[in-house]
Amino acid sequence: MFVKKTVIALSLLTLVLSASPSAMAADKTTKYRVYQDDKILLETSDYKSAENYAKQFTSSHVEDIATRKWLWNNYPRYKLYQNDYSSSSWEFATLDQAMREASKWTHASIRDLQSSGWVWNNYPRYQVYQGDSTMGGWEFATLSQATAEARKWGNAHIIDLKDHSWVWDNISAAAKQEARSSGSAVYQVFQGTATMDAWKFSYLEDAIAESLKWGNSIVINNDKAGQIVFTNVPSYGVYQNNALLQSFISLDDAVAYAKQWAHAKVVDLQQPGSSGRVGLWTNSPYYQVYQSDNLINDFNTIPDALSYAMGYSNASIRLLDGTSIWDNFRKLQFWGWNGSSGDTTIRGHVNNTTGLDVDSPSYFELADNSGNLTDKSNKDTVAWLKSQGYAVHPLVSNQFNATLTTQFLANKDAQNKFIQALVKRASELGVDGLNIDFESLNGKDRAAFTAFMKNLTDAAHAKNLIISVDLPRGSIKWNAQTAFDHEKLADIVDYIVTMTYDQYWSGSTEAGPVAGLKWVEEGVQEFLSYGIPRDKLIMGIPMYVRQWKIDANGKLESNKALLMKDLPALISSKKATLTWDKNHNQYRVDYSEDGYSYVFWLENEDTLNARVELAKNYNLAGVAMWRLGYDPADVWKSMIQQK
Repeated sequence: MFVKKTVIALSLLTLVLSASPSAMAADKTTKYRVYQDDKILLETSDYKSAENYAKQFTSSHVEDIATRKWLWNNYPRYKLYQNDYSSSSWEFATLDQAMREASKWTHASIRDLQSSGWVWNNYPRYQVYQGDSTMGGWEFATLSQATAEARKWGNAHIIDLKDHSWVWDNISAAAKQEARSSGSAVYQVFQGTATMDAWKFSYLEDAIAESLKWGNSIVINNDKAGQIVFTNVPSYGVYQNNALLQSFISLDDAVAYAKQWAHAKVVDLQQPGSSGRVGLWTNSPYYQVYQSDNLINDFNTIPDALSYAMGYSNASIRLLDGTSIWDNFRKLQFWGWNGSSGDTTIRGHVNNTTGLDVDSPSYFELADNSGNLTDKSNKDTVAWLKSQGYAVHPLVSNQFNATLTTQFLANKDAQNKFIQALVKRASELGVDGLNIDFESLNGKDRAAFTAFMKNLTDAAHAKNLIISVDLPRGSIKWNAQTAFDHEKLADIVDYIVTMTYDQYWSGSTEAGPVAGLKWVEEGVQEFLSYGIPRDKLIMGIPMYVRQWKIDANGKLESNKALLMKDLPALISSKKATLTWDKNHNQYRVDYSEDGYSYVFWLENEDTLNARVELAKNYNLAGVAMWRLGYDPADVWKSMIQQK
């Protein structure tokens, strides 16, 4: 930020010259991510640590960040259902494991997730009754099992669940005749609401025999307040997608019919809302590929689904139950600093943007070494920003005063006072987080600054506030000598914002760009080499340039900042020459006036898009613009297409 004084102490320059390769830290750039379903759990540079960590979780996988390829996963092969219910604890690597659990339950089935339908089930085929009563435990897979149970009871019979026929009983002929001649016709057959006197019976078997002649019929017991004691109404529906194709009395018949159709399922019609569930049986592939919210294909294996999904943007892989396990959605966040606390200014800034996610007003500052807080916040502005859909992360600065900050960091009471006041006010305002921008720190304050950030972050997290910290784009050669311990800070805060600008700043002794693209990329690589997780790293983008004034002898006379939005008019009015600078991957702009040469490196829609693309290529969390108000509105329309 050119208004911010991103100053590197001159003493550090000697460290650059004296640093040896052995003094440089090991490269800790993360190469692997551990996921549970589509949630990131860990980033690491070491594959074995990624795999070992992933093994602690179910439904996890290890992914190569660069290629998005899965290198390891523990997703189950078999899934147990009771009716159409299942749970994550009913998922197994082997069929034997699944069958051991399934044997504990009735109405259970096992699906091989790499194929359709069932590989095992224990749905009953026969039902035992005593009189017109039955129980859940009187359901059996075979007639011999049902008969063995029925023999224990008097006045028992067995219904074949395939066609609901009466297939066995232990009722004597005399007992049947006595029931028929009793004259009490308690059993009545209904088809819908229709019935007849001829459909009234004294003996249950006769009523069932009549009911079987008529589809969708039932038998009720009039002595039991019209209780249904037998039904011939189809219980199982076959659906293709959301359309009911046919219904069946028998589950076996329903499954046999469903096998003729793709994307079919069998549902229990007696369960409310069952048509919207997975179903008792289905041949729909378990791994479904969506583009946005549109199903575009499905597969029986994860590798096939992944290979296909990678060919589409905004794609995801979801399980049949709707759980998302992978996506390539662009989740790049757009942050913007205001550099101001003024309500009118802030509203004007954000109204000029498209796709902005986080706004950072300059609200708070360390007032003195005693820990007093300078507060320029405006609750109405915060409320308006949030009503417009923006997250609000006010900037907190230290006046960029090294002496003041050293004294502050040496005083625990001052820090506690500052933290308590800051977090209390942030909570009152209802902001979403705080952006910490302490600059020009003394390298000797490294440990103290880290401890301060830990205490601040702990207090902020207790109030559900997100903490980010702005760090200058430095050099791995002398990073260890600065006040910023990147690796430790990354473990503490939620986001690290790398200020990848001021490559050539107001104190530079030669002309150059604010942020050459090669220099920016190298900076990102260095930040990643500290082990900062990619989903915590936000890359700064300048919306200004530095113009250099050079005299006739080639000596730098002065420099000043120019706003991006003013550059097109300046180039046109000065009839400037644009020359491609391959070293910085930007156009160099030159013009002459009053005996002086003027030069700057162009920032425009193309360079912004290139910077956003760079952040995407490295899978970073987002980009942050210094600053809003320097930008023409048109560049946002282009950038949002890059999100």
